[in-house]
Amino acid sequence: MEDEKKGTRLSRRSFLKGIGGGAIGTAVISTGLVKSDSAEGYSPETSGAGGNRATITLKVNGKAYRVEVEHRSTLAEVLRDELGLTGTKIGCDRGECGACTVIINGHNMYACSQLAVWMQGKDILTVEGLAKGDKLDPLQEAFIEHDGPQCGFCTSGQIMSGKALLMKNPKPDEAQARRGLSGNLCRCGNYNREVAAVLAAAAKSS
Repeated sequence: MEDEKKGTRLSRRSFLKGIGGGAIGTAVISTGLVKSDSAEGYSPETSGAGGNRATITLKVNGKAYRVEVEHRSTLAEVLRDELGLTGTKIGCDRGECGACTVIINGHNMYACSQLAVWMQGKDILTVEGLAKGDKLDPLQEAFIEHDGPQCGFCTSGQIMSGKALLMKNPKPDEAQARRGLSGNLCRCGNYNREVAAVLAAAAKSS
């Protein structure tokens, strides 16, 4: 209602740019999702009563952050609640739906399945980091052109898995694109259009 009073209207472009699409992860070989090795060797500075908090430094979308987190906090929670990057959606919160997918050191992972303290020194890319100013990433553009978003809740996760695939394999075939997105559930069943968007983005880069 407030938007209507101001005479503004939410476009697909602004929607895709604004969304980001927030248990311990296990490897999903077929989708390219990998288990983080970040649990090994991290040494965050502990603080708080009983040392239940830690200060970590991580890079998100090219910017370094120093954040104090609880040891039990997930990466999804820190991205959303501490850094305000709400494009990372929380759906199942148990590493099953893929709505919270981000790219960590080049690999797509469920942010709800990664503890924040494991992210010390990691390079994280969220959907907010894809656009360059007002210019959307080619994959975001392709999702618009091929009607990839429906309800939109899974869209950011779908885009991040697609982006991770294209980073590793710039020219996937249809089977590879489907496999790359298979760790992301779409409650609207819009898989064909999401796969078409990934293939179209790959074709644009030729």
